[in-house]
Amino acid sequence: MVTITRLFDFPYYQQETYNLPVALATKKNGVWEKTSSSEYIAKANAVSRALLRLGVQKDDKIALITSNNRTEWNIMDIGIQQTGAQNVPVYPTISEEDYEYILNHSGSIYCFVSDEEVLQKVNAIKANVPTLKDVYSFNEISGCKHWTELLSLGADESNQQEVEARKDSIKEDDLATIIYTSGTTGRPKGVMLSHKNIVSNVLDSAPRIPFDAGKSTALSFLPICHIFERMILYIYQYYGVSVYFGESIEKISDNLKEVRPTVITAVPRLLEKVYDKIYAKGAELTGIKKKLFFWAIDLGLRYEPYGANGFWYEFQLKIARKLIFSKWKEGLGGRLDLMVSGSAALQPRLSRVFAAAEIPVMEGYGLSETSPVIAVNDQRNKGFKIGTVGKPIRNIEVKIAEDGEILCKGPNVMLGYYKDEEKTAEALQNGYFHTGDIGEIDSEGFLKITDRKKEMFKTSGGKYIAPQLIENAMKQSRFIEQIMVIGDGEKMPAAFIQPNFEFVKEWAKINKVTLGNTTAEIASNPEVIKRIDKEIESINEKFGNWEKIKRFELTPDVWSIDGGQLTPTLKLKRKNIREIYKNLYAKIYDHN
Repeated sequence: MVTITRLFDFPYYQQETYNLPVALATKKNGVWEKTSSSEYIAKANAVSRALLRLGVQKDDKIALITSNNRTEWNIMDIGIQQTGAQNVPVYPTISEEDYEYILNHSGSIYCFVSDEEVLQKVNAIKANVPTLKDVYSFNEISGCKHWTELLSLGADESNQQEVEARKDSIKEDDLATIIYTSGTTGRPKGVMLSHKNIVSNVLDSAPRIPFDAGKSTALSFLPICHIFERMILYIYQYYGVSVYFGESIEKISDNLKEVRPTVITAVPRLLEKVYDKIYAKGAELTGIKKKLFFWAIDLGLRYEPYGANGFWYEFQLKIARKLIFSKWKEGLGGRLDLMVSGSAALQPRLSRVFAAAEIPVMEGYGLSETSPVIAVNDQRNKGFKIGTVGKPIRNIEVKIAEDGEILCKGPNVMLGYYKDEEKTAEALQNGYFHTGDIGEIDSEGFLKITDRKKEMFKTSGGKYIAPQLIENAMKQSRFIEQIMVIGDGEKMPAAFIQPNFEFVKEWAKINKVTLGNTTAEIASNPEVIKRIDKEIESINEKFGNWEKIKRFELTPDVWSIDGGQLTPTLKLKRKNIREIYKNLYAKIYDHN
């Protein structure tokens, strides 16, 4: 019987317990290429044998950079770890300068890339990374070594005993991976996670996820270089879930219909887009169909779990599910019965409406430094509470410091930051990891996140502002795509707002407003500004006088990763945004 103590034990456990015909599947040239549990292990072993022949030593670092999730990444992950080397995943969308920093800081000796775009970025800085011996690619690219060269080099099984000896030498407390966080400020930090950190997190989170072991199907598309999706992939292996890798964010709706998954992981931004799309379709309906659609939405927005709204509400909900919500489910493949959300705060209205539609979103919370899960909701045993991130998982102690910061202790807490003792000591104090998040634990044991400690600020009047709370409320308006609350040290809070340009165009068409063609013209249109002002005034009512947004400026462009406004996990880069729109800041606060 396989006992899981190291990450590379998961595929062996899967083979022994479920022996799936489809463990992993990637679409190539329009066809899903499927890999069974046995092939997965066979290829991982071939990679390990090849790496040993290339002279890879224990504790060497190997970087993987892929634009989308794919089978090869997972085979390489296990193949690297079995040699005692560490897998260093890198975000594909960061700058060449950050590639250079991470490859040098980690001392990576090999680098595996997915495609030509990533290869070009690596080639541009390769000469500045003295440790880098070679680059391989997953796609066929002329002039670049193909990863299958490793499978050929490892085809001869004569050194498999050497691989076994390496595996035996690897202990649960050994370093498994270094994950460079996409910091909202400054240089990325290398989070060192051991086998035990991630394995314990998988095994302690697993009871919270209601899988039909050996019979579920997942669609995976969140970046695998982030610990959230990667840890979920280990959970899938543990539960015998067949994993299909999404082709790209643009093709998600096609992939959902083809794969018909029972589970996906998502980030709030994606769920907002799904909801907006459904809402826009409903708004196009006419007559009784339109009335029914909005009646169902209104019902959904009032949803409370466990029949708390009483018999009459539940009776109406049954009808709404049959007539309206069943079509939503169909649009997502027809079998989706669970979504797990992480990375940022989920708006409670989305939690309500998707749960009403019988596609519940279980929101969780964690950080790269905690492997990542600290707490997660679970519909069973009354473990689901809207507006919270659930109860802490087993074997993790969570407490709230005097200043409201969430502290955590457990086997999932990182070894430290790579080559940075000072930051490690700052984060790990008195045996607890300091999350930097502000929160509270209610009387039933549910954890609620209220803000990032570092993001809270004081106005010149000495009042504390928690920007995320205000931003999340404002983003419920369909006119507002992105918003950043500002005002540190100023007399009042204000905001930069990126309008939802698509929705504004629809609104303008219906209301016969002439917009102009460019996003800059839309952002400076007095009618648009007036309409968004109305939205803000209405949402401001939820807040104390000192928290109300008094002034705002619309930004002329779409906030993006490439534009520098968002991190790869779609969080706001506050310092950057403040710099990009410094003229608008000066205008708001009359700084000349």
